[in-house]
Amino acid sequence: MANIKKIQQSMKNEGLSALWLYDELDRLYACGFHTSDGAVLVLRDKAYFITDSRYIEAAREAVSDAEVLLCTADNKEKDIIKKILSENGIAELGVQDGSLSYNAYLLMQEALDVKFLPAQQITTALREVKERFEVESIVAAQRIAEKALDYVLGIIKPGISEREVAAELEYQMSRNGASGLAFETICVAGANSSRPHGVPSDYKLSPGDFVTMDFGCKINGYCSDMTRTVALGSATDEMRKVYETVLNAQLAGERAAVGGIIGRDMDRAARDVIETAGFGEYFGHGLGHSVGLYIHEGPNASPKEERPLPEGAVVTCEPGIYLPGKFGVRIEDMLLITKDGAENLTKAPKNLIIL
Repeated sequence: MANIKKIQQSMKNEGLSALWLYDELDRLYACGFHTSDGAVLVLRDKAYFITDSRYIEAAREAVSDAEVLLCTADNKEKDIIKKILSENGIAELGVQDGSLSYNAYLLMQEALDVKFLPAQQITTALREVKERFEVESIVAAQRIAEKALDYVLGIIKPGISEREVAAELEYQMSRNGASGLAFETICVAGANSSRPHGVPSDYKLSPGDFVTMDFGCKINGYCSDMTRTVALGSATDEMRKVYETVLNAQLAGERAAVGGIIGRDMDRAARDVIETAGFGEYFGHGLGHSVGLYIHEGPNASPKEERPLPEGAVVTCEPGIYLPGKFGVRIEDMLLITKDGAENLTKAPKNLIIL
């Protein structure tokens, strides 16, 4: 999974001699090994993975494309970086300006005594296109999430709370091998389902409720993301109309997805369906976002996205309609963007399920 060589090639293209990776998940992307603290320093022909005694033994076994260095109270991370830069005559250092606090930026610039160059785009751009291993990890996480959904559909009944459903989804994902959650699980029902990012509460599900579940997990650091909305007991004609509209919009967005499409155009394909049905004002968020080591990556499928979606990106397609005080519906799949269209990585059914 290590991507040091790809990073070095990108640095050469950008005319950059050294890059300091501060961001936790970009360190994982670079070297294939996760730590809660530390740094990766990448030069054009070599790289260094700097960590402390908590991780040093495991890092020396796992990291192959970078020299593993131990930082201590007497030989701090900044001291190691400064020494390497000095020994290699490097006076300019690429930094992840989007990941650093202003205070850390100033402190490290003073400590290293080099010129900082904004270089967040190096890893951000590389992460947009997924390699086979990355797609396989996302798919593995998605299959675990689908197993959790299958189980939870069997326990949803009147009287169970949103919080209990969310907890069961999380437990089932962990039980089936997830290494962690991709994000905080959403389960909202009844009138609460009109809140796209509502927080699970003690509200007890009742017959006639829509139940929206948005959840995902991680494998090898890579995230899955899916949303399904089901009805409990029955569904009114209005509920069915809204659900079918969202489903048709979701399918339209999926059909529009293809390598090179501008993000806003994919969004428009789905949004047109919702607007034509008269629900345009109730779809307030973008159609989708890229997924990878971060649950929200770029580029997006949104009204403001002017960048194209590259082949190899994994992008969600998740339109929704939210009627305040009544109910909401969202359906979300993950799509692998290809030259000829999109491969749907989500296998869970999305027809209206009435439990």
